[in-house]
Amino acid sequence: MAGGKVAAPVRVAIIGYGGAFNMGVTHGRSMEKTGLMKVVAVCDLDEKRLAVAQEDFPAAKVYTDVATMLAAGGLDLCVIILPHNAHAPVAIACAEAGCHVVVEKPMCLNDEEAQAMIAAADKAGVMLSVFHNRRWDGDFVTLRRLICEDKLIGDVFHVEMFGGGYGKPGDWWRSRKEISGGAFFDWGAHYLDWLLQILPQKITGVTGFFHKLKWPDVSNEDNVEAAIRFEDGCVAHVQMSSLAMVGRERWRILGTEGAIVSGDQSFTVTTTLKGHRAVLNVPYGPSNWDGYYANVADHLTAGAPLIVRPEEARRVIAVMDYAERSSAAGHTLPLPTE
Repeated sequence: MAGGKVAAPVRVAIIGYGGAFNMGVTHGRSMEKTGLMKVVAVCDLDEKRLAVAQEDFPAAKVYTDVATMLAAGGLDLCVIILPHNAHAPVAIACAEAGCHVVVEKPMCLNDEEAQAMIAAADKAGVMLSVFHNRRWDGDFVTLRRLICEDKLIGDVFHVEMFGGGYGKPGDWWRSRKEISGGAFFDWGAHYLDWLLQILPQKITGVTGFFHKLKWPDVSNEDNVEAAIRFEDGCVAHVQMSSLAMVGRERWRILGTEGAIVSGDQSFTVTTTLKGHRAVLNVPYGPSNWDGYYANVADHLTAGAPLIVRPEEARRVIAVMDYAERSSAAGHTLPLPTE
């Protein structure tokens, strides 16, 4: 690991302690469960949220300014839980201060920012990772085993993924494109990270279809889609929508030897067994959302391989970024990450 090992406990600063989803305490508790990490500082502009942070982590010092906190020193790792447009500049500042960095998903707003973040971490010799904790979701762990280990459906050649429904997005920063990045940059980041873990091969092109048709007071798109073509010919279609009056399953995957469709609590796997068509019901396994920080702690203190690497997170951003560029251009575009 760049920069060498960190002595336990890893001294952690949480940057951004907003009330939405209680993500500050969620990150902090998950880190401290490892027994190798300790929250020693919290930074937020809202002093009321800092008061909550001090109740959650009494030993932590609190700050309203990132630069002041970094200048005070005594930190090994900064965890950034800010609106998406602040991820890149704050991550770069933390890396330049010599701190390892974890950024909430999505990594940033575009591929140029992702490159700058990786370059800053490399130059400083620090770790950079993105909080793709959903790799530890029970349904995804089960799906990856069925496809990549058990190989129940042979070689995958077609994937469909859907998220969303019908309804006006909420009136907050996540619905404002200039802050959030757009409709792809919430759950879409998880979907694409899952997809690229199952299909790690080179992407040869991305075609985007972006629609803004309703709710003009919300600046995010109403419907975004990306068609992704891989080097082996496999095609994946990912759609995130607030205009889908009728939805569909999260996953529909076709392979040379079968198919997988997701349900509420299980996958329906259609395959062949000794020459006969067989339909299996495979329940989702348990989730382990603390697995992300368990790996980060092991990486920093013992040099274990980092599971969520920044180059992987950059590919996710590049797909979303170039899907939008493709939609504007009206044709398929290659990715700079490939």
